[in-house]
This record gives sequence, structure tokens and C-alpha cells, in this order.
Amino acid sequence: MKTEHCTQIEKAVAAVAEKAKSGIHHFYFVACGGSQAFMMSVQYMFDREIGIPSSIYTSNEFNYGTPKDFDEHSVVITCSHSGTTPETVEAAKRATEIGAVSIALTNEIDSPLAKAAMYPIHYDHGADAAITDKNKAVLYALAFGILKVVAPEQAARWESGLKAIDALEEATNRTVEKFKEAAVAWGKANKRDSIIYTMGSGVNYGEMYSLAICLFMEMQWINSSCIHSGEYFHGPFEITDYDVPFIITISNGATRHLDERACSFCKKFSDNVFVIDEADFDMAGIDESVREYYAPLVLGGVIRTMVDSIAHERGHALSVRRYMWQMEY
Repeated sequence: MKTEHCTQIEKAVAAVAEKAKSGIHHFYFVACGGSQAFMMSVQYMFDREIGIPSSIYTSNEFNYGTPKDFDEHSVVITCSHSGTTPETVEAAKRATEIGAVSIALTNEIDSPLAKAAMYPIHYDHGADAAITDKNKAVLYALAFGILKVVAPEQAARWESGLKAIDALEEATNRTVEKFKEAAVAWGKANKRDSIIYTMGSGVNYGEMYSLAICLFMEMQWINSSCIHSGEYFHGPFEITDYDVPFIITISNGATRHLDERACSFCKKFSDNVFVIDEADFDMAGIDESVREYYAPLVLGGVIRTMVDSIAHERGHALSVRRYMWQMEY
């Protein structure tokens, strides 16, 4: 990870440590779309590991339906790739003005979001960026740094979480290679599907949510919806049929039972279920105590291979938009 990124993260973590002296009442993760989805895994991690409440909000709900507990004892973590998402910029401004610890992740150094937050953290992105400089690795470096401050009794485990960042790229590459043939074949087989459902739970829900709303709906114009594995039997399973396609990820962590149960039923009635079982991931180099939390990052590599395949087969580039960035909205 670049020195620049480490320094920015260290400053943000130090601010959280200072705020902890007077008491942190709530962690808020605030963003839109894919930026919100990718922070879901860390919000889940905080819920599981620390006694301080945490919540995730889409930005304008945070702005208009502001939670009562939001005050100077809050830590607000925002993210926008471009740094220009207006509602996220507004959320960061509000956090800064109220005296909360306001942290923002963005790809653009001098963006409005970077200027609105007290502690901007820049990440590099793109083909030339090392995986440790991209948004998810930078977020995890921030998250495990914060955990060392607010849950010091498990400092050795959080240090393992930080060290795992160095092993992430190789673990992702090895796992993508294992799934590549099946992922490419899936794209060819499903290129004409008009609707594809995604399913997951726990730490993986955000990745499957992002697959549905960003990669399928936004970037491929395929109708989709993300179903939480624990909610599948409480309504959504009624749409299951032999020709209805599903992508299901099965967790390597605490919520694995939810995914296995949903997958087992789904496969009885649908002939088109693509299963990504995280027990098959090659996560050597990542300590077992944090593998559950790193699984979504590796999962993202497998998903991207699938989406690249279906985009190629459909002749629909992932960069094409009808409305986004094309007009005022």
C-alpha cells in the first residue's frame, strides 16, 4: 500500500482513537450504489466484533431521515468513487459540521467529497493500480485499524487482518483461476436471460447486492434483485421455477447454514443455479480468523469474471449508460 494511503489511514484511525476517549456512540457508513454496497461487509464486521452500534445508509436517507443518534460522538465513513455524488458530499459536510469524525474514501484527490470530509482517504483504481491501493483493500486497512483502537483486546487478530491485505491479490488470482472456466461458460449460457436473481447473506450480502443493482441492472440492463438467503423462504422462493436463473454464494463463515438451506431448495426447482461456494476459495496466506471477512473481496474477483463474460457475449460494454451521466436527474 502506498505511503500516501497509509498516512491518510493513520490520521483517520488516530482521530477515531481520540474520539473514543470521550465516547463513540455510533459508526455510520454512508454512500450510494456500489459504494454503499462495498461498505456493507465492514458494517457487518463491526456489528459482529464491537459493542458500538453501527448502521449503513444510502446517502439521501441519512440526509433527510437523519438518525436521532447522529451527533459529535459519531464516526461517519463515506465513499464515492468520483467524489462528486452530491448526496454523499452533503452527508460528509453534515458530519464535519456537527463535529463527528468524518472520513471519506474516493478515487479523486481534490474532489468535493475529499474537501467535505475531515479525513479524506485516496485510493488508486484501474488496471495499473495494485490491488492494495484499490478501494476495498484501503477500506479494510481502515477498518482493521479502527478495530485495533476500539477492540484492543483482540489486537493480534486485527493485526492478522491487516497482514492479510498483502496476501489478497494472490488469493484472488488463484481463486479466479479455479472458477474461470465455469464463470466464462455461465456467461455464454445466460447471455439471453432477461432476469437473473442473486442471493447471499452476512458479510457477502453487499457483494451480491452490488452484482444485482450495479453490474446487472446498471451496466447490463438485465432485470435483477438481490435476495437475502435468510429471507428467501419468507416470500421470494415463490418465484423459483425450472427456467429462473439464480447466482448464489455460500459463505465460509457464520451464515453458511442460511445459504446452504436456500441453495438446496432452489436447486430442487430451478435448472439454472450457479453456486459460488467460498469453501472452495484458495485463501492461503489469509489467517483463518479473518477469512470470513475477506471472502467478499475474493468473491468480487469471481463475480467480475462472470460479468465480463456475459457482457462480451451480449455485446454490451460495462461502460454504456442510458441515463447515468447522460442528463440531469
